[in-house]
Amino acid sequence: MKRNPDLQLRKTVFNDLEQLFEFQTDKEGKYQAAFTPKHPTDKNAYLAKYEKILQDASTNNQTILLDNVIVGSMAKFILKGKTEITYWIDSKYWGKGIATKALSAFLEMMTDRPIFGRVAFDNFGSQKVLEKCGFVKVGEDKGFANARQEEIVEFIYELN
Repeated sequence: MKRNPDLQLRKTVFNDLEQLFEFQTDKEGKYQAAFTPKHPTDKNAYLAKYEKILQDASTNNQTILLDNVIVGSMAKFILKGKTEITYWIDSKYWGKGIATKALSAFLEMMTDRPIFGRVAFDNFGSQKVLEKCGFVKVGEDKGFANARQEEIVEFIYELN
C-alpha cells in the first residue's frame, strides 16, 4: 500500500458524473449529507441537473482523485448571493483526511471570500473538516432534509 497517496483535484467532466452519482446513493452518505435531492436515485435527473451545472460559469466543480481513482467531489456555487461550498466523499474513504486535504487545496485555488459551508447538526466529521480548514460556525438554520424526511438543524460555517 502506498504511504503517501496522490490526492488531486481536477475540473469535473460529464464522464465523472456516473461515479459521482453512485456516491449519493450510499445509505450512510445520504444520511450524513441530509440535504439531498428529493429523488436521489433518479440518475436521469441527476445527469441532466449536473450537465447544466457543469456549463455554469459561476460554479467551480472539481472531482477528487486519490491515486487516479474518483473518491469524491467538491464545488463552489452561489446561493442567494453568497458563495458556498459543498463536498461529497465516498464513504469508503471517510476518516482518512481526504476531505480536509481536498478542501484545503480547493480553497487555495478559490479566492472568493467570504465563503460559507452548511452541515447537518450531527455530521461531526464534516464539521471537523470545515473547522480544520479555518471555517468558523456563525449560525444555524432549519431545513427539510430529504434524506431523513424531516426538518433538522444545519450549522452555517464561514471562512473570511
